[in-house]
Parts: sequence; structure tokens; C-alpha cells
Amino acid sequence: MKYMGSKARFAKDLLPIILKDRQPGQAYVEPFAGGMNMIDKVDGIRIANDQHEELMAMWHALIYENWDPPKSVSEAEYRAIKYNQEDYPKHLVAYVGFNSFGGKWFAGYRRDKQGKRDYWSEHYRNITKQVPHLEGVQLSCQSYLNLEIPKNSIIYCDPPYAATTKYRDGFNHEQFWDWCRQQSKAGHHVFISEYKAPEDFTCIWEKGAKTTFSWHAENLAPKESVERLFVYR
Repeated sequence: MKYMGSKARFAKDLLPIILKDRQPGQAYVEPFAGGMNMIDKVDGIRIANDQHEELMAMWHALIYENWDPPKSVSEAEYRAIKYNQEDYPKHLVAYVGFNSFGGKWFAGYRRDKQGKRDYWSEHYRNITKQVPHLEGVQLSCQSYLNLEIPKNSIIYCDPPYAATTKYRDGFNHEQFWDWCRQQSKAGHHVFISEYKAPEDFTCIWEKGAKTTFSWHAENLAPKESVERLFVYR
């Protein structure tokens, strides 16, 4: 699924590191599962959490209710859903809301002026292709602070990055890093994706990346950044 901040293109680099010492029966937990672009490549016990209610309703409908989402949505339909979300099922609202510029929540209807791309067909194919790889995943919709995590789990965190394009909901970064410390001290194996981290966290992987956070920005220079993976010392 196209999703703002997705780690899909880094999964092949990150997962071998994160799962290197995984033991049989050890749970893999994502407190910020988002577009499911990492967890769909992991097997075994998996817990996918995100506090975005509509997003998790969409994943539940796709994985456990055999929902077949629409292959196309007109601009008029997009606008109707955007401005009247309470009148539509939450899973449909999420499906429509995230097929926007940059994968950001209702950031604008995506249309190709040259008629060379069918963004809705791409959206449909990307999501439905993921579904078989998510069968059996345990879904949770709550704040990461309230998430019950099995003993000795592997926790991969891909939180909203500090000083970047903001997500719909606010985020307390200091509180998050304190939580990561607590989980590490509790015996979990915690890995965090971010650009920067407090001094008591160590970078164990990094890779340069170019992003625009917008799929339609042909005239904008891509932003240079360095993706990093951190662990608590």
C-alpha cells in the first residue's frame, strides 16, 4: 500500500537485521503498522497496531471480511467521502483517503493529466496483493502506549518522524523515546526507524534516500535524507 513514510523500499535491508536473531515462537510487533509494508513480509506471530481507526477498519475488512474494494473512485465521489466521512463505512473512508498525493490522508485527488496512469487500479492492485500475506496477523487499534506486548518480543517502530510532513494526529516524540527505553529494559528487542535519535540510541544501519512526499511533483527537486535504524544502548 502506498503510504506516507512507507518503508517498502527498505524492507529488504531492514528485515534481515531486525529478524536476524528471532527465535521460534517469538512475536514480531509493529506499534505503527500503517501501510503494512514491512509486516506483510514477516511470518510467524505478528501483531499490527495503529491508532488510526479508519485505517485499521480497512485492514480488518480486507483481511478478515473478504471485502473487495472499488477499482475506481471518481473525483466527485472522493470529495463526497472526504467532506462527509461520517456517512460512509470507515474501511471505505480509509481506502479512499489514503489514495491521495504522497499517501497522506485526503491530501488531494490523484489524477494523471497525460492519461498514462490509472492510480485507482494501481491502488487496488497494491492493496489486494498484500492481503494474502497478512492472513493471521493480529490487528490492534489503539495508542502504542496501551499496546499489550508478548514477553521478549521483537518490536519494530516506524513512528511519525520529527520535523517532517505531519500525520493527521499529533505525536509526542519525547514520550515515544521514553517508551522505547522502557520496552528495551523490559527485555524486548526494539528497533526504531528515524532520521535522528537521542544520544542514548545507537544507529545500526543507514541509507541515503530521495523523497518528495508527493507522487505528482514532477517539477520539485527530491529531498535528500538518510534513513536510519536505531536501537537503545
